Amino acid sequence: MRLYRIDSPADKRAFLKKLGCDAGGVSIMARKMETMLFVIKEIPAGAANVLKQDALALGAELAVPIGVVTCKASHYDAVLMGTRRQLEYLVKKEKKQPFGLKQLAESLESFLKQRPFQTKIMGVINANDDSFYPGSRYKERAAVEAIMRMIEEGADIIDVGGVSSRPGSEPVTPEEELSRLKPVLDSIRSERLTEKALFSIDSYSPETVSYALECGFGIVNDITGMQNEAIGVLAREYGAKLVLMHMQGSPKTMQKNPTYEHVVLDVDAFFEERIQRAEAIGLTKDALILDVGIGFGKKLAHNLMLLKNLDHFTHFGCEMLIGASRKSMIDKIVSTPVEERLPGTLAIHLEALRRGASIIRCHDVKAHRQAITVYEAIEKGEVV
Repeated sequence: MRLYRIDSPADKRAFLKKLGCDAGGVSIMARKMETMLFVIKEIPAGAANVLKQDALALGAELAVPIGVVTCKASHYDAVLMGTRRQLEYLVKKEKKQPFGLKQLAESLESFLKQRPFQTKIMGVINANDDSFYPGSRYKERAAVEAIMRMIEEGADIIDVGGVSSRPGSEPVTPEEELSRLKPVLDSIRSERLTEKALFSIDSYSPETVSYALECGFGIVNDITGMQNEAIGVLAREYGAKLVLMHMQGSPKTMQKNPTYEHVVLDVDAFFEERIQRAEAIGLTKDALILDVGIGFGKKLAHNLMLLKNLDHFTHFGCEMLIGASRKSMIDKIVSTPVEERLPGTLAIHLEALRRGASIIRCHDVKAHRQAITVYEAIEKGEVV
């Protein structure tokens, strides 16, 4: 006999079937192959004691500070850990318990209902002359040629914008934005490029968004997270998807000492509120894409914490977009000019895919297509 350690299979059911396991046991064992960790903030001492005993009875665990048993304090932070199967049983048990544990169980249940999404690459086209990365700036015909090149290189989505959202950037009038974009949008429509890829309009101006949707665009990328509900209404009327991005402040002010009580929970609360608003005007979760907004009102520590815990946001059941392409957070980790940040970009984006993202917004489509193809081959490379 020989032993070797393996990583958790990408498709656990397929792995067990290939091994030749009993069909009836595949579903049960697949859920045992995934260990999950959850931080519980401010759990009442009584609830912590009940939850710990229930978790232990199922083979799971609740890590709590010293003093919980004697209720030395009224509330504590704790870490819940267990396999998916153990936690599914725990959810059923806690729904019958007091101390707010029923509500906690319902929240936990949302994390156990993850939906798989296909990976997509979103190429970036900026029809302006002040975006932070010069390599993304294109005017009129050059923009169309860049779009066709990105499609050939493997882009699934093309994100077109006419206004820079770099830190400190000034807003422009809707008229100026549309004047920059109109030649590009008209060419996309006349050359029927929307038949070759899905197009996204990077704007929060109703006038620009409406024009793009008339040109056949299928996604609205709103960096304000639907601050203006008219954007959501347009998406609904045209049957387009809507990207809800989190940003603290505005592009002009967002990097002036951004602060959070807890960045993951604060962004989570933002998404919860905006999803409710979107659903109230008729958009479904299938039509929503979430973006935590890397670099938009965040310090390096905030960006890193969001990326480390990106899988948290999958509990909403929406697709997740990540866009860290060549951003300054890379320079803050390893001093690097924007032209040399592709390696750092790829590292962030591949980790984001592993942690729940499915749409990668990037400047370098060809490099990302190769990196993602290799990454996915590794994930599928399961040998018994």
